[in-house]
Amino acid sequence: MARLSFILHTVCSLLFLASSPVFSSNYEGEALIAFRSRLSDPNKVLQSWNQNLVNPCTWFHVTCDSQNRVIRLDLGNSKISGPIGPELGRLQHLQYLELYRNNFEGKIPKELCNLKSLISMDMYENKLDGGIPKSLSKLKSLRFLRLNNNKLTGYIPRELATLSNLKVIDFSNNDFCGTIPVDGPFSTFPPQSFENNKRLNGPELLGLASYDFGC
Repeated sequence: MARLSFILHTVCSLLFLASSPVFSSNYEGEALIAFRSRLSDPNKVLQSWNQNLVNPCTWFHVTCDSQNRVIRLDLGNSKISGPIGPELGRLQHLQYLELYRNNFEGKIPKELCNLKSLISMDMYENKLDGGIPKSLSKLKSLRFLRLNNNKLTGYIPRELATLSNLKVIDFSNNDFCGTIPVDGPFSTFPPQSFENNKRLNGPELLGLASYDFGC
């Protein structure tokens, strides 16, 4: 009987910790440490990210809310290089992802679709390649999506037209192909948002040309 009581007490304690802000911040800290492990940081911008102090709310360039949940990551213009690791998809409360003007390379992780609270994704002026993941259409809170001045390719996913809160995009200075969506918020974006994509063929002509025309 005493053993059963001990087991129940242990299970309840673990459930409490899993739902607590401290557990959340430790989990997010582990994700950020894993993200950092892939990167080169010549200016030691991430020096305060101490894996022995896993709570990331004390680290530079990380902002938390009143419940110690990571809501902002500010690493713009930091001369960081390396891939954007899928671990960032574990920051479930993140609202602002600012990675602009660095040397990030490789593909945009599809796991970023888990950032359901994300408002702004700024990855412009890096060395990212590959396509825009269709899964980013799950980011229903997204308002700002700036991916300009990279090496991105492929067609612009039509699924992004379902992001009704999207106010600003910039896909200029990449190597996108096909046609530009015209539905949803894309009807309001200026031509400058798509300029200097030599294989992009202009607005989609519904029924007359495939969205991936020329890809």
